[in-house]
Amino acid sequence: MNASYPTLVGKTVFISGGSSGIGAELVKSFAAQGAKVAFCGTKDGGGDELIAAITQAGQPAPYYEACDVRDVPAVQALLERVGLHFGPIQVLVNNAGRDDRHSLDELTPDYWDNCLNLNLRHHVFATQTVARQLRAAQLPGSIINMGSISWMRGRPNLIGYTTSKAAISGMTRSLARELGEFGIRVNALVPGAIVTERQSALWRNPEEDQKFIDLQCLKFRLESAHVARPTLFLASEESAGVTGQSLIVDAGLAQVSVVG
Repeated sequence: MNASYPTLVGKTVFISGGSSGIGAELVKSFAAQGAKVAFCGTKDGGGDELIAAITQAGQPAPYYEACDVRDVPAVQALLERVGLHFGPIQVLVNNAGRDDRHSLDELTPDYWDNCLNLNLRHHVFATQTVARQLRAAQLPGSIINMGSISWMRGRPNLIGYTTSKAAISGMTRSLARELGEFGIRVNALVPGAIVTERQSALWRNPEEDQKFIDLQCLKFRLESAHVARPTLFLASEESAGVTGQSLIVDAGLAQVSVVG
């Protein structure tokens, strides 16, 4: 049985990239806690199937809009609409991102900028907007940035993605310091190798599964629910004393041995 977090009931939660993969699991999990959930994805109507499944389970329907997170004014305008409609956003999960493969020789300035815009820039400006809402309402909040252990492992052919995800850890610590006096907590959730529909369609096979299992301390493949559960904890008042942290959920894949 999953944990219940009464402090999430009725809170406004926004999740970027919530129409598939880890994001969809986050939407379902927050809705099950009784939160007022809004989310975005890349396609018009992209949230319809997920919303239908949530309402069929007897939970209030989340709100969905299509939004390109690379368009910062559009993201900020969406967050303002959500805040006006549902009340100030007290939980922001900056989840949207894309781990496209690319070699160093293929890299161009435009491709590089696109990687950072997809995986890093919107985190900062979404946080800026939500922090303004919370300060104006004098409310506490929890901001959760979705990282990745890929940069810790030094994964090749992902330099734009890994650079973005490494920066998220530094950004999280700085924002936690800047916003802490207002009762706004900022943490990063850092997943390992998570089984999603996209990963399964593009790269997953029994041999790849076994490679990850061999490298992990825990001998099973991680799924989106393994990420959603600690995200709920970081969003709730159960983690009221936690900020500026990067919580790794990777079954021990990126475990570092210290030689002393």
